[in-house]
Amino acid sequence: MQTKKAPGKNGFQYKPQFGVIVICDNESHQKEVFNKLKQAGLKLKVVSV
Repeated sequence: MQTKKAPGKNGFQYKPQFGVIVICDNESHQKEVFNKLKQAGLKLKVVSV
């Protein structure tokens, strides 16, 4: 069970999030994986580094 912390000095309240990173071979593979996971109903963010 997580305890709720008071907001920081600037009013920001941290909300924990959890994720998984999938390493793709290239951009087309990234698009393919994104589309499959989106069809599965997952909330996604695209990242390129």
